[in-house]
Amino acid sequence: MANTKNLWGGRFTEGANETFAEFNNSFRFDFRLFGADIRASMAHCDGLFHAGVLTRLEAERIKNGLVTLLKRADFDKNYFNDPAEDVHSFIEAKLVQLIGDTGRKLHTGRSRNDQVATAFRLWLREEIGDLGRLARALQVALVDLAEVNRDAVLPGYTHLQRAQPVLWAHWCLAYFEMLARDRERLDEVWRRVNILPLGSAALAGTSYEIDREAVARDLGFDGVTQNSLDAVSDRDFAIEFVGASAIMMMHLSRLAEDLIVYATTEFGFIELGDAISTGSSLMPQKKNPDALELIRGKAARVYGHQTGLLTMMKGLPLAYNKDMQEDKEAVFDTVETVSQTLRVTEIVLRNIGVDTAKTRRAAARGYLNATELADYLVQKGVPFRIAHDTVGRTVLAAIAKGKELDELSLEELRGFSDKIEIDVFEALSLDRTLRSKSQIGGTSPERVNEALAAARRDLELDAH
Repeated sequence: MANTKNLWGGRFTEGANETFAEFNNSFRFDFRLFGADIRASMAHCDGLFHAGVLTRLEAERIKNGLVTLLKRADFDKNYFNDPAEDVHSFIEAKLVQLIGDTGRKLHTGRSRNDQVATAFRLWLREEIGDLGRLARALQVALVDLAEVNRDAVLPGYTHLQRAQPVLWAHWCLAYFEMLARDRERLDEVWRRVNILPLGSAALAGTSYEIDREAVARDLGFDGVTQNSLDAVSDRDFAIEFVGASAIMMMHLSRLAEDLIVYATTEFGFIELGDAISTGSSLMPQKKNPDALELIRGKAARVYGHQTGLLTMMKGLPLAYNKDMQEDKEAVFDTVETVSQTLRVTEIVLRNIGVDTAKTRRAAARGYLNATELADYLVQKGVPFRIAHDTVGRTVLAAIAKGKELDELSLEELRGFSDKIEIDVFEALSLDRTLRSKSQIGGTSPERVNEALAAARRDLELDAH
């Protein structure tokens, strides 16, 4: 008698070793594909009907049965407690239990190889859309934070050394741009995910007259795969998704690192709200940026998944190999990790306060206007390299005197160049330093206000 506990038992006379069976099973994690697999099965059922494989009555019984399974899963919290090799065998067993042997006809013309690839793509397509919406919400939070602190100034850094002053809003918009690229990458991945592999069967294609393009339209796919060998063994879409996610997590980690540094006593640029901080079990005075540190740490988790997927696939011959079962947990965890991190990052941005007085004081000290003095000399006809050297010597002298550049007297400044006039002090002022960065992409208030308005417009367009 045929083995009815799995989808492949007819050729076997003995059961699998219990330990191996547990090792082989994937239902403990791929049950997440239940809804997607049901949808794909209903479309496949229609394809079989139009190909003349199923009668109308059989197709209706199968589709009604699949709908019933969906409803039962929604209402029964213990529905997935029954043992199964994977979600596909689980669905088939439940369907046969519900409608009898007609349910066994559903698998005609397909293999688990193209079945799982289809369900996986369907599931991931929806999750990518959700992540894009969460990334947009984080962009909104960045713009909100920028607008609330529109006039705030802080030091910009290179090599973690004070470099030049920038507007706080300019800092916020830097991460806005990163997230815009992240969303573009997700959209690009979505387009490559949205191709139907169903109809490729195990590896050689199907001999039944199933209209694959009609099935694709039914499921909302943009097209069908063009090579059955590639279709069932392709996981580029999963690797590419995790890769795009890894870049996004890198951006979120950088944002978290900036805020961790800014929240230290040494910097004191921001105050973390109680909602996103924790205390110390020993030191009563501590307020730890745990939310930000976890954001930073979670990036490593996604990097690991990307490395794991690439390593899993690198040596696989065509076509499907069981190694590829390992793709699901990596992608599932990536989706969950990125989703949680985006949500928490938004919460963080809505629970921080900027000490605008302290950031402005910091931006006004540390010789951040040295480049302005060099540019001033260039405008007076001094070659830039000579101006650069002159300002370097001026800074060295100012350090020795414990003064900022704009605290030196005109006579002291003219000791380094007779090109310097009384107008130098206007050139060295913080406000003039900011206003001078007036080209597209610069940190001048005019440009930043334009960029904020453009960002807000883009977000509003995305909402429709």
